[in-house]
Amino acid sequence: MARPIVLSNGRMHVGLNNYGLVHDFYFPYVGFENHSAGKDLRHRIGVWCDGQLSWLDDEQWQFSFNFAENSLIGLTTASHDELGIKLEFRDVVDKFEHAFIRQVKVYNSFNHQRDVRVFMHQAFVIGDSRSNTDTAQYLPDNKALLHYRGHRAFVIGGRDFDQYTIGLFGIESREGTYKDAEDGELSSNNVEHGQVDSTIRFKLSIPAESSSDFEYWIAAGESRRMVLDMHKNLSDLGVDEYFNRTARWWEKWLAPAIEISYKLPEDLRTNFVNSAMIIKSQIDSRGAIIASTDSAMLNYSRDNYSYCWPRDAALVLWPLVRLGYDKEPRRYFKFCLDNMHPSGYMDHKYRADGALGSSWHAYIHGDIIAPPIQIDETALTIFIFHQFYEAQSDSSLLADYYEPMIKPMTDFIANYIDRKTGLPKASYDLWEEKFLSTTFTTATVYGALQSAAELAEVVSDADSVVKWRTAAEDIRAASTKHLFNNDRGGFYKGLLTHEDGNIDYDDTIDSSSLYGAFMFGLFDSESNYIDRAIKTHDEIFNYSAQNPGIPRYEDDYYYRVSQSVTGNWWFITSLWRAQYFIEQGDKERAFDIVRWVKGLSLESSVMSEQINPLDNSLLSVAPLTWSHAELVSTLLDSVGKD
Repeated sequence: MARPIVLSNGRMHVGLNNYGLVHDFYFPYVGFENHSAGKDLRHRIGVWCDGQLSWLDDEQWQFSFNFAENSLIGLTTASHDELGIKLEFRDVVDKFEHAFIRQVKVYNSFNHQRDVRVFMHQAFVIGDSRSNTDTAQYLPDNKALLHYRGHRAFVIGGRDFDQYTIGLFGIESREGTYKDAEDGELSSNNVEHGQVDSTIRFKLSIPAESSSDFEYWIAAGESRRMVLDMHKNLSDLGVDEYFNRTARWWEKWLAPAIEISYKLPEDLRTNFVNSAMIIKSQIDSRGAIIASTDSAMLNYSRDNYSYCWPRDAALVLWPLVRLGYDKEPRRYFKFCLDNMHPSGYMDHKYRADGALGSSWHAYIHGDIIAPPIQIDETALTIFIFHQFYEAQSDSSLLADYYEPMIKPMTDFIANYIDRKTGLPKASYDLWEEKFLSTTFTTATVYGALQSAAELAEVVSDADSVVKWRTAAEDIRAASTKHLFNNDRGGFYKGLLTHEDGNIDYDDTIDSSSLYGAFMFGLFDSESNYIDRAIKTHDEIFNYSAQNPGIPRYEDDYYYRVSQSVTGNWWFITSLWRAQYFIEQGDKERAFDIVRWVKGLSLESSVMSEQINPLDNSLLSVAPLTWSHAELVSTLLDSVGKD
């Protein structure tokens, strides 16, 4: 299930699902410690009137989602025609305090006054662990509910809620306190421990064809005192100033994107600005760039995308660097420096706190022993650092990073070469599936070596200049020999050299092979490899101007919806084609792809990872940060922003 609204301040991150319900609640890291992950932990909202109760995840409700203009403030409308009720939510995570705030306006469309009761339900498993005990208590002196465990505390409050209850869910045959609301009343249970939830009620008397409103909030902190101080401020000051100051902050942060947006076709401006904003929402204030905070995969899979992959992070940073942002790249490179392996490479993925993320990569691959990594992640970190240095022209960057990070990283990739082929040794491909020397990884290593050599020139490291440029040219020569498949007219996905000297080639047509070779200039411009590969891709993927969706590679199995398709469409790979058209001077065809992408995005501009080719529905996580980065990059290409 997608998250059409995501809200963040860099430490607290809240994701709202397709019913407008809290479905992800991260604190104190974006992407780590999700206290409401999973379908049983979504925070329900119910409306009781005329003797009946309807929860927002009932099928009768209709929804619309959007963001306020130039601000990460969510606007959600939920309508129930038969009930004669419409709810309008204005939601924010305050930029300066860790508070999730909802302003709710309730409309009565009937021609008589009605008693309407709105129930707000909270379910936490604090720390995302079911092995310890949470506590929830009603605090009469504060008129608030407190959920806590250890150094995590959450206070739930609101203007004029009149009833509450606390209970258990998911254990001892308890479904949850939301069941207590079915008769329109709550039982006022004051405390519980274990796996606990809570519900509060707002009672409204709404005149005919009129509306009433209320305010609701959850404050998060590392101590009871911290959250009660926030609760007091919210109660005393009201929430308007929290919305206003957050809106001002976002408009200021978005200023570079807003300025560039005026150079774009008018119908693409909102998606461009919103994508920049959504990217920011997925970045932790200490540097980690999260692939996606949508935890819906946990309902069906072992894990989710709430990690920092250095490859995704580097490619997400690229458009931010081009827009002139400074703090996010600096924090990310500090994150890399702090967590780089002593050998000079970046690991598979990381949690937002810098710890190693889960991995399915092995050290042993048949007759080969190698670190369980993806070399492109290290290479892209070097490449984007060079882009950042060029954009900033700040000598302190090289003083801080050249010796401790750039040099060991570049020495690692320069030396990690297969002697038989002259290509980078095998590692896992960017899709994390195959152990090969891939065309994409080779291209990124080539680009990184060239970038590092330019940095070495700046610091007068002549030996490294020679070594790294020589390594880059050797890789280019080896690529010409090994990576183009004349029989198929496209690039090999990659190859694997065995200990006995035999080489296995993988001739799968892969979009990343074409994109990598094109983007990083792996082959001489005089060759016609790119043109031939484009033609082959169009044939294999049935590319057309009407349906310009492109899969990752032929017969891609991941979330594959039918054997009748060679793979689901991806926003990323489709936008790569748009970038190619721009490079060829054909902006109109590029804009056609971007408009196709816009048409498949949610109303709030949120983009997923994949698209179902049979019905155009969104698949996998949404938002996917990388998808939004490729949209921003594509539109920056179109205006020539460097």
